[in-house]
Amino acid sequence: MLTISQLASYAGVTVRAVRHYHAKGLLSEPARDHSGYRRYGASAVVELIRIRTLADAGVPLSRVRELLSASDEAFAAALEDIDRRLRAEMRERQRHRERIARLAAGDSLALPPEVVAYLNRMHELGFPERLIEVERDSWILIAARMQDEVPAFMTLKHAQIEDETLRRLYLDIGDLAECAPDDPRLPSLADRAEAFLEAAADEYAGVEEEQPISDDLVALLDAAFVEAFPCAPRLIAILEERGWTGWTNIKRIDPAV
Repeated sequence: MLTISQLASYAGVTVRAVRHYHAKGLLSEPARDHSGYRRYGASAVVELIRIRTLADAGVPLSRVRELLSASDEAFAAALEDIDRRLRAEMRERQRHRERIARLAAGDSLALPPEVVAYLNRMHELGFPERLIEVERDSWILIAARMQDEVPAFMTLKHAQIEDETLRRLYLDIGDLAECAPDDPRLPSLADRAEAFLEAAADEYAGVEEEQPISDDLVALLDAAFVEAFPCAPRLIAILEERGWTGWTNIKRIDPAV
């Protein structure tokens, strides 16, 4: 008769594993001898090796009991089902590895590749780091709700930053990042922001928005802009005085309204 340590050694597992299998009801606990110790026979060794073999093969412990008593046909069907699950897990893990590799290569977290390419282009063109960070966070919010529409958005964004006039104006308003509400530069920055809006409105006049952003997402993006730039509330107020309303979905105010 074997002690629990000897049993574990024969089966190639730890004593802790034996106790765990007892707790799970996979391995029967023998009666204790007069000294209070468990004693195991050869059948326990065989049973434990069978449990260990199934567990090592990736069979969930919740299914080990089922397989230990299954017929040959049921055993084969169960293994096929488990193998299918393991293959699915492997594919998922491979996707995780690919995402980790992209992150390690410098890709931004939680962003589609089209947005990563756009942010990289902003870096190349010399946009202020703070402005790029705000763009990144805004696109994380957009991609979470409208991932399928991101490629179309990015086509428009690339066209804007590749247009020299729009890019120059966009670079100008990057100074907003360091501007306080009472900063004397704010009116001048508002002039530049308005010039950018006018130029963009003229450039895309008559172009209908194919992927409108929902009102709740617009509100969230506007809130993120206000949080990122201390001067944002004052800037928005100045622009509203000049006939513009909103920010993410900024529009000219109809004088008739």
